[in-house]
Amino acid sequence: MISHVMQTRAPLSHVLVGETTATCTTLVVHGILGSARNWLSFIRRHAARTPGWRYVLVDLRNHGDSHDVSAPHTLTACAHDLQHLSVHLGLNFDAVIGHSFGGKVVLEYLRRHGTAATHTAFVLDSNPGVVNPLDVMGDPHEVIGVVSALRTFTRPIASRVELTDGLRALGFSEAMGGWMTTNLRPLPSGGFDFKFNLDAVEQMLASYFSTDSFDVLASSEDGRRVYMILGGKSDRVREDDRRRLEALSPGVSVHVLPEAGHWVHVDDPEGLSSFIAAKLMAPRGSQA
Repeated sequence: MISHVMQTRAPLSHVLVGETTATCTTLVVHGILGSARNWLSFIRRHAARTPGWRYVLVDLRNHGDSHDVSAPHTLTACAHDLQHLSVHLGLNFDAVIGHSFGGKVVLEYLRRHGTAATHTAFVLDSNPGVVNPLDVMGDPHEVIGVVSALRTFTRPIASRVELTDGLRALGFSEAMGGWMTTNLRPLPSGGFDFKFNLDAVEQMLASYFSTDSFDVLASSEDGRRVYMILGGKSDRVREDDRRRLEALSPGVSVHVLPEAGHWVHVDDPEGLSSFIAAKLMAPRGSQA
């Protein structure tokens, strides 16, 4: 039987999805400005393919319902948060899934806290290398542009429509505006504010841009498999970085979802789910 239980106690807000009797656990980590709820519908459908597995979907620090955390707001701090959650739940994370910013978070988790127990990692459309923020600032669809745009809004924001209309006027898509409304929280006095802390988010982004995680991939423990899943229509991972990833075989495998952009779980949920399920359900040591 599939159960869905929301946990909002310290250390991180999280959602459990899966069988109550499951013996294996996968951690799911969203990207910047996201939340566990962004992945909930995908994981609920996906869980039916992986009997024996439960999923822990987290709200990273300064996101969703994970508030009141102290600085510094770095990838290392995020990794420590995940380890704290593991201890809090009394669960080892046998596998980890991280999208975009969350991909680097799970790699940092493997660097700081990974053991042989965490035998499989799925890093979704995330550049493991150092990223120059100047390379992305000109693209209004990049998150750094979104953060800058959100700073222009007077808060409290009167309504969700005000946010979507304002973002559209700044050149963002209707889909982007709709996504940002999921990050609004109602205020007792009326209107809305953002769930996330913009100052902290900028610090988290700075850590993401400056961190090189290729050493984690190159030194992956014997028996651990890391799958770099890329959107075929996404440009988040540069061609030179893709070649570096391919050179790390067999410990690291590159898999491309040809019809997906950056949002792989939205653009090709079937392709992503079937790939992950096949690897999780394969006998240990037989994954390719």
